[in-house]
Amino acid sequence: MLIYSLKRFGVAILVTFAVSVITFVLLHASGDPAMAMAGEGATQEDIEYVREHFGFNRPMLVQYIDWFVRALQGDFGISIYLKIPVAEVIAAKAPITAILGASALTFALLISIPLGVLAAMKPNTIFDRIALTIAVIGQAMPTFWFALLMMIFFGITLRILPVSGNTTWQHFVMPSIALGYYAMPAIMRLTRAGMIEVLSSDYIRTARAKGLRPRTVLFKHALRNAIIPVVSLSAVQLGFMLGGSIIIETIFSLKGLGNLAWQSIQRSDFDVMQALVLSIAMFYILLTYLADLLNAFLDPRIRVS
Repeated sequence: MLIYSLKRFGVAILVTFAVSVITFVLLHASGDPAMAMAGEGATQEDIEYVREHFGFNRPMLVQYIDWFVRALQGDFGISIYLKIPVAEVIAAKAPITAILGASALTFALLISIPLGVLAAMKPNTIFDRIALTIAVIGQAMPTFWFALLMMIFFGITLRILPVSGNTTWQHFVMPSIALGYYAMPAIMRLTRAGMIEVLSSDYIRTARAKGLRPRTVLFKHALRNAIIPVVSLSAVQLGFMLGGSIIIETIFSLKGLGNLAWQSIQRSDFDVMQALVLSIAMFYILLTYLADLLNAFLDPRIRVS
């Protein structure tokens, strides 16, 4: 297990380095950062001053090395608009997005896994049809549209949930459901397919022939093996939700990383944008790494191979 963990950790480090390079190059290739930071009404002298002041006139490799070395030390620069360190800006906004992502994933797992298991136990029945219908609706309905419908019904019509802000746990109910509903179809369908395959395997028939209780066969033997790909998918879905939370945070006025990303794009705050992309990518890589370790723990064949 230790050797497997070290190998996966090495891969994670290489991927992080590759993401940092791609992020830096793409942001600088999208346009002249000095011109964007100087503003629309800036003169050529102003643009040249910004380019020299922030070091944009240096070779790209030198700029990247300087930024990467500072990033390793936790220094992502100073926000041009807010005039405070970028690390402090992200640290202040990250808990909101983390709570939103964790709540959304929890909601998705609590609904999709039981539905998937029930659909697999009773294939081609009314329960299976209901589960598949929920999955199809979840794939077809845009997240922002579902969020607006909930806002109108629960926030404006019934007035039981707040429609904006992040001061109490009630403020995260509708955003978590809207964001989690996006991940439900994929998790539910994968759980259903995995359970159907596992339930028809020889060792499940053997366990039943030994007289084990149906609950033991279902949860201890079948679900443990069927859940392995779901773990990996959940990590991927959480990364997608954190990276794509900008729409939900904008709709519900949650001042998290998604809202910060949108504001940074509007303000051409390059240091904040670079740090945000790298931070979300690193968190995504960490989730994938932890999912690999959990899968290896659940299935020894993975670490042996």
